[in-house]
Amino acid sequence: MPTEPRLFRRVLALCALAAWAMPSGAGADPLPGQPFASYWYPSTILDWDPATDPDAPYNRSGVALGARFSDPALNVNPHAIPDEGRVAALVAFAPTSFNPSQGSPVMDYYAPNYWQYIDYLVFWGGSAGEGLILAPNPTVIDAAHRNGVPVLGNVYLPPNAFGGQIQWVRDFVQRDGDTFPVADKMIEAAQYYGFDGWFINQETSGGDATLAADMRDMLEYFQAHSTLRIVWYDAMTQSGAISYQNALDSQNQMFFEDNGQVVSNDMFLNFGWSTGGLASSAALATSLGRSPYELYAGVDVESSGYNTSVNWNGLFPEGSPHVASLGLYRPEWTYTSSSSIGTFYTRDNHFWVGPNGDPSNTVTSAPWKGIANYIPATSPIAALPFVTNFNTGQGNLYAIDGDVLAHSEWNNLSLQDVLPTWRWIVRGDGSHLTPALDWSDAYWGGTSLKVSGTLDAVNDLTLYETRLDLDADSTLAIGHKTGSAATPTHLQVGLAFEDDPSTFDYLDVGDAAGTGWNTSTFGLGGYAGRTLAVVALRFVPAASAQPYTIHVGRLAVYDAPLATPEPPADVVVAGKIETGPGTATLRLQWTPSPDPVAAYDVLQRNPDGSLTYLGGTPDNAYFVGQLVRNGNEAASTIEVEAVSPGFVRSSAASVTVPWDSIFADGFDGAPAAGERRRD
Repeated sequence: MPTEPRLFRRVLALCALAAWAMPSGAGADPLPGQPFASYWYPSTILDWDPATDPDAPYNRSGVALGARFSDPALNVNPHAIPDEGRVAALVAFAPTSFNPSQGSPVMDYYAPNYWQYIDYLVFWGGSAGEGLILAPNPTVIDAAHRNGVPVLGNVYLPPNAFGGQIQWVRDFVQRDGDTFPVADKMIEAAQYYGFDGWFINQETSGGDATLAADMRDMLEYFQAHSTLRIVWYDAMTQSGAISYQNALDSQNQMFFEDNGQVVSNDMFLNFGWSTGGLASSAALATSLGRSPYELYAGVDVESSGYNTSVNWNGLFPEGSPHVASLGLYRPEWTYTSSSSIGTFYTRDNHFWVGPNGDPSNTVTSAPWKGIANYIPATSPIAALPFVTNFNTGQGNLYAIDGDVLAHSEWNNLSLQDVLPTWRWIVRGDGSHLTPALDWSDAYWGGTSLKVSGTLDAVNDLTLYETRLDLDADSTLAIGHKTGSAATPTHLQVGLAFEDDPSTFDYLDVGDAAGTGWNTSTFGLGGYAGRTLAVVALRFVPAASAQPYTIHVGRLAVYDAPLATPEPPADVVVAGKIETGPGTATLRLQWTPSPDPVAAYDVLQRNPDGSLTYLGGTPDNAYFVGQLVRNGNEAASTIEVEAVSPGFVRSSAASVTVPWDSIFADGFDGAPAAGERRRD
């Protein structure tokens, strides 16, 4: 499809969904040997075999889908109604044929970071010229699963005006006796890669009632032969024609529920829904024994984001139950409309939380009050250890244990931490400090929490909703930096418990011990038998107002002592391409550690003994986008460490990577005069 650099090109009317190419900022230029997310036509997926697909090991998610919860007692917004409407997000991260499997060497990338408001994410894509069936890449799956959010691949059978061919639809639903071969392959792909279902978007004209019945039967086949979530888009009707109903009705009911059988788990209603149509849809779903919240009212935000006009009262009427759920088409507008990462995060906060930037206070005269006005936040933090480094999954440096081991741009959502549940709730009688995710410094990863402003009164910053059962060994640790040995932290950690969530106990961090990162540790054994419900920070001023800045690089609750994991084994170079004088790309694989692992860090051991960070993954295969030769060394040493869920590093397994001794231009690997080597 035609594209504009940095901007999406809108070429379809509001009546239809479309898959578009991403702007150039979606990732770096392709690297030699780089793996990409899988995509197919109905005929080519039949030939797919993970055993023979060289990219398959690099496309597997290493994070299982977690559970999440939302305690009504901790609902911070009186307008948000628990356990009713949900939110689906249809997101395009890159063109269908250009979704890097494991991140890329640029910071400029769309990083979803408000997972707490999303019920499921569709990895949007597909086009007539590239492929119609798109599997999600593992970085998105990993980040979503860590937050308890299912991820769906996408099937895009396009309108004829955009290259759709009715034969593709027939190929998609073809039978082999009692089986649907394409469905079997789609099930296999989801199970192998570790994602959770498929969004079926059939908009190709030229079908008939027989083809529609075949499509229904295929959807029922998914239900009978898998536990995958299947979502149907409101386009095809029972006659086989493409006719957007903007509702659940007799024309499309067979793709949702048929003779008491679940056909699709959810239906995404086209964008032209009305108050009356939505109400009748909800009534029909209820009469079928289905929840009205399995209907998602589509809202197209691709072009205007939070400036989009939405009939909120028809969907989420104030003071009444929600009518249906919300389907957001292309919320990455917050990224594509922004000229910088900082602007993106500001717009993303506005989109999800509202113009006040406070999920507990969404009162505004603006039509867009933020998703937090209607949907309470959820949390996946229900088991020890819980560790966050406030890592957003992108940055311009990478630190491990407070040491910066890379000074280059990167994105890798597989490494994204669970970010604060509420962004941001600040309370105080005087000036309010400003919290922000900051890419200038990090304890682990590329980001830390920065809190700054004028400290003239006590400030309380509410961060995380948790459900952590504490015992005699439970411990809390917080990593912090004021930047000056003489500057006190003014910092306390606030804890509230499930049996009394409005009352906080405070742990005083005290004065900083130096200019670098400091870690303060507190035993929580006195709270054994209680369930930690809220973690907050308190900032207590001195006698007079003063400018104030602190970075918080880690917040952890765990049972001490934390065990050291066993290292991985048998690291092998599965592929190497020398890309220039002294540079190469690598495909690495290894045998996993027998212990639970949050991620594997891939590092280069330099001749002086120092380490350079190359990347990381929760799985046992990784693509290194740039290995740099040190001087004229004959071989580089690559080390792989297992990092436990408590962020304890194992010893390293290693492999050596030999270099060509002389390149065609005579370059021997040493930098030319005046050249600075990237490390």
